[in-house]
Amino acid sequence: MPKQIPVVDYLELGDTPHLTSRACSSCGALYFDRRNACAKCFGREFGRKDLSNQGTVRAFTFVHRVKRPYVSVIVDLDGGGVVKANLRGVDDPDAVTPRMPVELETYVAGTDDEGTEAVAFGYRPREEQGAQA
Repeated sequence: MPKQIPVVDYLELGDTPHLTSRACSSCGALYFDRRNACAKCFGREFGRKDLSNQGTVRAFTFVHRVKRPYVSVIVDLDGGGVVKANLRGVDDPDAVTPRMPVELETYVAGTDDEGTEAVAFGYRPREEQGAQA
């Protein structure tokens, strides 16, 4: 298997890829970037929190300023956290709705001359579990 590196430092690769965030030890506010202090409570201590791979679409837009249009989404993650990403596997504008369930998907965004793969993430519509006929 080729060596893989995440394109962002808050994407953890491995058997079950997932996102992580910095969590304020005082109030629990979540941040993807490094912080000297919490913007919510001004706390100065942070831990790490693993985020859920599933969530729901809060808002979306279709971007048409490129050769192939894509869907940009804001996802409310189950258990807390909000992330901005692209929605993958959807070409029909009518297929995207607010509160649509989605799940994390990783993919190889590029490979360097030494064969190292850069792994990015997006979200894909989730199949509803437990649907009965």
